[in-house]
Amino acid sequence: MSEIIPLSVPSIQGNEWKYIKECLDTEWVSSAGKYVNLFEQKVCEFTGAKYAVSCVNGTAALQVALQIVGVKPKDEVIVPTLTFISPVNVVKYLNAEPIFMDCDAYYNIDVDKTIQFLEQETETRSVIARSGATRQSYFCFNKKTGHRISAIIPVHIFGNACNLEKLIPICKERNIRIIEDATESLGTYYTKGKYKNKYTGTIGDIGCYSFNGNKIITTGGGGMIVTDNKEYADKARYLTTQAKDDEVRYIHNEIGYNFRLTNIQAAMGVAQLEQLPEFLKIKTQNFELYKEQIDKISGLHLAESPDYANNNHWMYPLQIDKDVYGRDREKLMKYLSENKIQTRPVWYLNHLQKPYKDCQNYKIEKAIEFWENTLNIPCSVNLTEKQLDKVCNILKTKEKIK
Repeated sequence: MSEIIPLSVPSIQGNEWKYIKECLDTEWVSSAGKYVNLFEQKVCEFTGAKYAVSCVNGTAALQVALQIVGVKPKDEVIVPTLTFISPVNVVKYLNAEPIFMDCDAYYNIDVDKTIQFLEQETETRSVIARSGATRQSYFCFNKKTGHRISAIIPVHIFGNACNLEKLIPICKERNIRIIEDATESLGTYYTKGKYKNKYTGTIGDIGCYSFNGNKIITTGGGGMIVTDNKEYADKARYLTTQAKDDEVRYIHNEIGYNFRLTNIQAAMGVAQLEQLPEFLKIKTQNFELYKEQIDKISGLHLAESPDYANNNHWMYPLQIDKDVYGRDREKLMKYLSENKIQTRPVWYLNHLQKPYKDCQNYKIEKAIEFWENTLNIPCSVNLTEKQLDKVCNILKTKEKIK
């Protein structure tokens, strides 16, 4: 009996057991221990970020990042509708409101529409800085609601790099902070333009990574905040460790969170990070093997990556022309499941989710098309060539699906 080919599972083949055993042997298992600091240091070395602060997960990293850059209740934050719901939920955690944007040809936030929205639907006003100082600053306000737009969260979907070079200037003009959701794009870097050779997550005000079990490297859970701003990094470390002003006498002058990564998880992260270059190489090789076969199948196409960046190929999104292929996404997903191949559609669009139906959205069109015609196919680092060929052979099968 053949085994299921999973969508995305971790590869545990390095020093994970060794490093975790050291944590157990030395009894340093919680949020203190050498591996927490070492993991942060290694992430900085790999990405080029000046500072890194580990968190329990990518969602916690995003929440703290928004808080650090000054998102306040009733503020508004621009987010993509096509993304996992996490970067949307964190906006509500801070009692702010999301504004939903369409996606571009690479599943990322549509930068052109976002710029159009900012130019046509917002205005800048000079107001007294919120810190209570007398100095005036310019902020961006939504003409429709009158509320301040204080941040934007571009998500590098499936490892595709957002076109930040076009987006950043207008955000700086309007004092809109950029929180990069790089939870899916560790290892993706720009190959052209102003940010050539820079990794996703290191360009905005703050970047956030995730190490969930289905990510390119994992700590079982876990996330990371990266930034070049020391003040932001210090604040992140402070807030994620319960805002301790005196660790001995338990003095807390702010409300903090128990959001730090454990030493055990960090030990696993160090071991996984050692293997990341090889993982990235395998991901690219498998993507190319898939693409060679799939793009010969009438009605199917493996999605392209932007030509201005080197993609980590976290996911392999399959685009389906149902009129040509003869099967829609749901029928194909069912057929693959019957053949023990696990797949997933893209996330249900967030502007249609029940908690967010009343939130503002702007000219959403492409995201609807991609939601209807995209199916992610198996992409694990330990995917074998035999498994990959099986997926392609099933996709080539023309028998009628009931």
